[in-house]
Amino acid sequence: MKYVLYARKSSESEERQALSIEAQIAELREFAAKERLEIVASFEEAKTAKEPGRTVFGEMLDTLARGEAEGILAWHPDRLARNSVDGGRIIHMLDTAKLKDLKFPTMTFENTPQGKFMLSIAFSQSKYYVDNLSENVKRGIYKNFSRTISTTG
Repeated sequence: MKYVLYARKSSESEERQALSIEAQIAELREFAAKERLEIVASFEEAKTAKEPGRTVFGEMLDTLARGEAEGILAWHPDRLARNSVDGGRIIHMLDTAKLKDLKFPTMTFENTPQGKFMLSIAFSQSKYYVDNLSENVKRGIYKNFSRTISTTG
């Protein structure tokens, strides 16, 4: 079976998470060698997965849809999707056999009803994480703003 490798970091900024993609790729290539997985393409992206519309992610899915590969190798499900649209696209590709397998070094999902259910839970947890983080950041900004106003006002 042919796989595509997908590595993503959240920040487009070079100083933030600078080694993240390189570290993911090194770990994934080591995992692929150990598991004897054939990697036919590699995709790297420095963009948040909170919103749908990542260009490189779309190119990867197009590669799978054309039948050039049948599986995805990624560090963690949250590298693939942190929004319901992208997670749904992955699940749909499994349902329609455009995607046959997903490999992650630290967890396993089989292309079965139970496996897809567990994968959808992992995607939902990833979405919850970014939604909750956003709320906490907003709360912190508001609290600091309120504190500044009360001490200067």
